Amino acid sequence: MKFSLFMKSLAIHLTMIFGLAICNPTTAQDSTMTLTAAQVLELVKKFHPVAKQAAIHIDKAQADVLISRGGFDPVVGAYMARKRFDGTNYYNRTSPEIVVPTWYGIEVHSGIENYTGERLDPTMTKGKSAFLGVSIPLGKDLLMDKRRAFLKQARIFRSMADTEQRLALNDLSMDAMEAYWQWVNSYNQYLVVQANVAVNTQRLDFVRKSLLNGERAAIDTIETLAQLQSFQYQQNQYQLEFRNAGLQLSAFLWNERSEPYNLPETVIPPADWDNEQNIKDFDLQLVSLLSAAAQTHPELQTYDFKLRALDIDKKLKFQELLPKADFRYNHLSKGYNALASAGESAIFDNNYQYGFKFEIPLRLSAGRGEYKKARLKIQETRLGQTQKRLNLEIKVRQYHNELVYLKEQIGLQSLNYKNYQQLVKAEEIRFEGGESSLFLINSRENKALEARQKLVELKTKYFKTAYALQWSAGLLD
Repeated sequence: MKFSLFMKSLAIHLTMIFGLAICNPTTAQDSTMTLTAAQVLELVKKFHPVAKQAAIHIDKAQADVLISRGGFDPVVGAYMARKRFDGTNYYNRTSPEIVVPTWYGIEVHSGIENYTGERLDPTMTKGKSAFLGVSIPLGKDLLMDKRRAFLKQARIFRSMADTEQRLALNDLSMDAMEAYWQWVNSYNQYLVVQANVAVNTQRLDFVRKSLLNGERAAIDTIETLAQLQSFQYQQNQYQLEFRNAGLQLSAFLWNERSEPYNLPETVIPPADWDNEQNIKDFDLQLVSLLSAAAQTHPELQTYDFKLRALDIDKKLKFQELLPKADFRYNHLSKGYNALASAGESAIFDNNYQYGFKFEIPLRLSAGRGEYKKARLKIQETRLGQTQKRLNLEIKVRQYHNELVYLKEQIGLQSLNYKNYQQLVKAEEIRFEGGESSLFLINSRENKALEARQKLVELKTKYFKTAYALQWSAGLLD
């Protein structure tokens, strides 16, 4: 909880800084600001369009639930008709009705009727009457019907929308981290070469003074200048890479007004970017990561929701194998009080009306085909889930192996770099005493530079892998 509040405060602070940079560019250029990985993630989750689209998808799924609930809304209707021909009033009919669907497929209905006229159908009750009744499916649609199926599936898809939002944020966060650590790597590579440029600039001044004093040959000046120019070229190259990496990172930075934000060059990675404390809250244990991936990874949970929805669809398709047998019963009363004659006699003795309808396709071809297709969809989805579970497990193991070996390589490379540093310093001391040459210094320095650059590359790759490990387990959302 403290870590979450800390990230939120940093994100708010950074958003305020971004706002100041937009409103007052001159002020932003005069100071240097830093941007951490945690701040990038917080900004991405709050303001990136993909994150907002995922939230909209949840609202749409909630709207689908509301639409499905409409199948259980009471329905009020009315039928009015009149016929008059050749001076004869055949009939006047007024019959409003309300139908109340229930969860188990039973419909309760009630209404009133008023028939008047000179030539009514003999089956019609003349005058005012009322009815209260039920419609009951006895075969097909008794255990499952389209209304219940659609509502259950809509609720499942609403829950699945939350999971899909987590999946989208998990993938989006990883994309942002790839851009961020490339940005960090480019900047630190630039700093490494910049330090070498400064050292070689001082060395060139020293060699030129030695040349004027007659202590060095002119060729030494050329060799020193060539080394300096080589480093200056690399410095320009890494500066270009840093700018381009900033543009790639800017693609993930948006403000609260849904406007893209271009990261200025005055914003740089923090000095302690390679501090292990930055990922102290990460789960880096293989066993717990595998367990988290298997139980809570949003991509696997999406398969669970799909299977639940397909199971409902299978139950609905099974109804096509059942005969359609519908029973409708109405209790009748004179006048507009539907319960006026209640209790006067048994329900099938007097004042009633009922109907029974039965039908079944003789071969059930459509029903058998639909049910088989539903079962095959479930089988297909389960196979996909099994394959996805295996793929996620492999990813977790791969990133964990990579993280372990990168940490070992960083330790070895750190020692290697220190050794090259000592060789450079020793060669410089010998050179100042006239016991060495610029060729040896340059050779040692190039090796030290390569070792330092490799160390920066390994460290940035290590931290990117730590985030990738969280992503593979579905924990980066």
